[in-house]
Amino acid sequence: METLSTLREKCLVCTRCPLAVTRQKVVFGVGQEDAKILFVGEGPGANEDATGEPFVGAAGNLLDRMLDAVGLSREKNVYIANIVKCRPPQNRDPSPEEQDTCIDWLRAQTAILKPRVIVCLGRIAACRIISPDFRVTRQHGVFTERNGVWLMGTFHPAALLRNPAQKPEAFADFLALRDRLQEWNI
Repeated sequence: METLSTLREKCLVCTRCPLAVTRQKVVFGVGQEDAKILFVGEGPGANEDATGEPFVGAAGNLLDRMLDAVGLSREKNVYIANIVKCRPPQNRDPSPEEQDTCIDWLRAQTAILKPRVIVCLGRIAACRIISPDFRVTRQHGVFTERNGVWLMGTFHPAALLRNPAQKPEAFADFLALRDRLQEWNI
């Protein structure tokens, strides 16, 4: 059976799409291998591309503070990954083709982790995982069950840095997540 470690080694040498040419580092994911909560963003930014770790810099600091406020952390009980593992140039959205090419890495991570909850951070992750017509501003904080896994979309931390007025709504989503985790004994 494949482990996250062996999958990571394969992913680190991936050349399936043109992003492999422009990346500095593959950003595979980080967190606990026994995590029952998977957070998924869209793709690496410049800081992530430089470090090889998801959600670092200001957006990562905000995410870590939000996790901490509800008793979660990448060091204790969550896993964090992205739809695409390599940075799109100029921080543009990953193209549908790039997402299609890279999604199998996330599917394999999910198969190994077997999370009970997946939290999609931002529009791209939510549209890819929850529904193609997902609208974060209207559907954030709503839980949907699919194949025994609970899915929820919320605002991307980078979007919250650009629009701080949405932080209370995002924090309410994290409080709802905390309450659901307690209700579900996760």
